Amino acid sequence: MEPTGVLILDKDSGMTSHDCVFKLRKLFQTKKVGHTGTLDPEVTGVLPICLGRATKLSRFLTDEGKRYAAEITIGTATMTEDAHGEVVETREVGPEAFTAAEIDRVLEKLTGKIEQIPPYFSAVKVNGKKLYEYARKGQTVDRPRRIVEIHRLVRTNEPVIEDGVCRFRVDVECGKGTFIRTLAVQIGELLGYPAHMSDLRRTRSGSFEETAAVTLQQLADLETVEERMNHLIPLEEVIKRWPAMTIPANRERYIRNGGRLNDVSLEFELFTVYNEEGIPLALYRRLDGTTDATVEVMLTID
Repeated sequence: MEPTGVLILDKDSGMTSHDCVFKLRKLFQTKKVGHTGTLDPEVTGVLPICLGRATKLSRFLTDEGKRYAAEITIGTATMTEDAHGEVVETREVGPEAFTAAEIDRVLEKLTGKIEQIPPYFSAVKVNGKKLYEYARKGQTVDRPRRIVEIHRLVRTNEPVIEDGVCRFRVDVECGKGTFIRTLAVQIGELLGYPAHMSDLRRTRSGSFEETAAVTLQQLADLETVEERMNHLIPLEEVIKRWPAMTIPANRERYIRNGGRLNDVSLEFELFTVYNEEGIPLALYRRLDGTTDATVEVMLTID
C-alpha cells in the first residue's frame, strides 16, 4: 500500500527541506513526497511533509499561518539577516540604550499588517531569477515590497545586554510570506540599531504543532515502512481542516470529473466537497470576487 498522508517532521538544523524529502523517500520507499514550503537549513522545527495522494494538498498547506520562536540580536547586522551571514554593520548597545518596555512598544508597532522587503538571500523570484542568485553574483535588483500580517509578536524573556549587543526572544504568529529575519531587522531599525535574527524554530505550521512532530532519526530507528506509516496523518483527517459541502449522488460523477460549481452559497475561499456517503471528492477554491468556485485538486479516496 502506498504511504499516503501528512507527516509532521521536526527538521534538524543543517538540512534543507529538499534534503528531508530525499531521506523520506528512502525511509518510506516512495517517490511521491513533497514539502509544504521551505525552511532555511539552520532553522529547526515543524515542516509538514505530504506523501502519496496527499502531495496534492502541498500548495494549500503552504499558504497557512505559521508560529515561530526566535532570538533577536540588537547591535549587529549581517548580509543574510541571520547569524550565518557576514557582519555588515555594528553599533554597540550600552546598558541604558533602551528598556524592555521600549522593546515591547516596538513589537506592538510591528503587529498587524506591515510592509516587508524580502532579503537578498531568499528564494523570492524577480524577473524569473531567485534573489539569492543575484546576491551571489553581487548584483542588485529592485526587490518587491509585500504586505504581510503579524498576528502576534511578544517578548518571551528579559533582554540581556552583554559584549555590546542585546539579545531577547520573541514568539511570532504570522501569515504566509513573512520573513522573520527581516522582522528582526525591522525591530532593530525602530530601536535605532542594526539587528539580525540569531536563532529560529518553527513551532507550528497551520494546525500542525511541534508536540506531534517526529525527527528523521526517530523514523530511521523504526524497522519497517509500516511502522513509520503510523506517524502519518490520514488524508481524510487532514482535509477536515476545511469547510465541507455535500452534493447529491446525481452530481458525483460531475464533481469527480472536475466540473465547475456555479451555485455555491458557502462563504469560504476553500472547501471540500463530499458525496452523500461522506467520501471526499474534491477540493474547491472560490474565484476572487465571485460566487463561483473552480476545482483546484481532486481528492478521490477509494
